[in-house]
Amino acid sequence: MRKARVGLLVAAALVAVPLSAAAQPKGGAKPAPAKADQPKEVNLDEPAADQPATPPEGDQPPGEGGENVGGGICDITPEVCQNQDFDKLAKRPLNPEMYAVQQIYALRYHRFEVNLYGLQTLNDQFVGHPGGGLGINWYISNVLAVGVNGNVYGNAVSGFNFQTSRSARVGLPITEYQWNANVNFSYVPAYGKFAGFGDFIFHYDFYVVGGVGAISTRPIAVVDPDNRVFEFEPKVDFRIGGGIRIFLNRWLSAVLEVSDYIFFDKLENPEIALGTKEAQNKDTWLAEGTSFTNNVQAQAGLSFFLPPTWEYRLPK
Repeated sequence: MRKARVGLLVAAALVAVPLSAAAQPKGGAKPAPAKADQPKEVNLDEPAADQPATPPEGDQPPGEGGENVGGGICDITPEVCQNQDFDKLAKRPLNPEMYAVQQIYALRYHRFEVNLYGLQTLNDQFVGHPGGGLGINWYISNVLAVGVNGNVYGNAVSGFNFQTSRSARVGLPITEYQWNANVNFSYVPAYGKFAGFGDFIFHYDFYVVGGVGAISTRPIAVVDPDNRVFEFEPKVDFRIGGGIRIFLNRWLSAVLEVSDYIFFDKLENPEIALGTKEAQNKDTWLAEGTSFTNNVQAQAGLSFFLPPTWEYRLPK
């Protein structure tokens, strides 16, 4: 037991010796003398001790009262400040806005778009309606446009389908299109760019379009072509669609679009009235009521933006 107490006292003494040696004397520690080769701290905001606080009059940079307007830059490189009018520079208007996104490659705001395209209908198995069209849009803003478009159709009836329907006595009503015209509103929800062909950067945009207009159609006589001859008649149609523009430069773009022209069409009567006189009565040629019709067509063409050049009002 006594040996344990003696061991504890010895350990405590060994710990106390270095602590007492490290303790500072009364009155605080004296700073160590600086060595000759130790670097000296320099305050850049204060003039150097070996130089006057104010430069000579001839070396002062321009400014009101000869004061050091340039600050520390003029102290370091006074030759830069000699030809500067700081009063004039201080009156410059500042633009605090920062633009982190690059400007739009092809600005659409207040420009005309002239779109020339070819078209082909997609949802009629027994007759094709190839054609062409022209669209003109005026962009009220960079994403919203109002315009018009018109289509002219050809009609390609399959002879095989026609003869098959006659031989099998199965008459499927088909329609011939003549022309179409609409007033439209377009909206551009997204635009961007992609790389292609190595170093080429292509800019593009997606757009949606909707409108109202008229389409001229007539039935093609299939059930009784010997007696029935129909005339073209315009009907009200509604247009909805969307497409993509790929800009080849700032005023020319390639356009791909799919649109659906919706209207109520009149079809041929699948029944033939008995008797020659009744069969030639035009009132019996058309079926009762109308048929809800979707004229879905694909369009491919070029768009020309006018004027071809413009100037940004704001910098990047």
